[in-house]
Amino acid sequence: MHFAIEKQERTTAELYGHLSRLEHPVHYTPERCERIHEQIQEIRRLKKERNAVLLAHNYQRPEVFEVADFIGDSLELARQASEVEVDVIVFCGVHFMAETAKILNPEKTVLLPDLRAGCSLADSVNADSLADRKEALRKLYPDLGVVSYVNTTAEVKAESDVCCTSSNAVKIVERLPHRHILFVPDENLAAYVQQQTDKTIISWDGNCYVHHQITRDQIAAVKKNLPHVKVLAHPECRADVLELADAVLSTSGMVQYAKQSDASEFLIVTECGLSDRLLLEAPEKKFYKACKLCQYMKMITLEATLQSLRVMRHEITLPEDVRQRAEKALRKMFALS
Repeated sequence: MHFAIEKQERTTAELYGHLSRLEHPVHYTPERCERIHEQIQEIRRLKKERNAVLLAHNYQRPEVFEVADFIGDSLELARQASEVEVDVIVFCGVHFMAETAKILNPEKTVLLPDLRAGCSLADSVNADSLADRKEALRKLYPDLGVVSYVNTTAEVKAESDVCCTSSNAVKIVERLPHRHILFVPDENLAAYVQQQTDKTIISWDGNCYVHHQITRDQIAAVKKNLPHVKVLAHPECRADVLELADAVLSTSGMVQYAKQSDASEFLIVTECGLSDRLLLEAPEKKFYKACKLCQYMKMITLEATLQSLRVMRHEITLPEDVRQRAEKALRKMFALS
């Protein structure tokens, strides 16, 4: 399901009151919030003028959420990108996410506010190396299926049978006819999927540096001091970290769990942006952070978003043959999930 935002028009004072609840007292000063308010008003004006929609991933900066039309995880935003009826999509996320929007919307203009917003996980595999690995493995396993995490380039998606996200990876693998699966590129997510299926999962040698840095000792220390806290972990974390979790969930799965749970205190084990979203949306609950910042997600700023809309900067383009093959893998994911 996607998450549509019904935004209230906050005054500068209201915006300061909202953002100052976060643990960033130096960043969200009254003066800074006045500038943010001005940028928000300009972005909203330009969205109407350009007939644009703004999609934001859960890891984005809190001020970006203020101008987002939809906030979600990779699956939700991929679905939303395939449904919106606008001329322009501004994607506040990283490069592969904007590519996904373009794959599903070839007739629309897709903008990424900062082209430096890449992904180390997506960079761990390329189309040529995947094609070579497929050829070698199919000599051993003729029934081999290739599942690519959505955190990959368009070229890698084009070499795949189907895509998946962290929220539907197990379901996708289970619904494929193949008994042997090459799972690309996240080794930790692959290991998590292997625990949930009797199929043979062959993993790629890649990981998300943000999640891979989180250690079991860090989580154990929090559980020792706060034994009542509910631990919510992302499946891109290492297996020994996931063993300590009360629930293993995608980012939007964590949002839903935390809001609906009777528990009042949670340890959020993923990128720090999600903790900020939860702190703002569920102020009656307490959220502890066992997280790292994603330097790539944080390259997307309100100023960059404004400039992207103002001059239509950083448009995503793809070769049509690559786009069509990648779309096939994405559409198959939608059909299976």
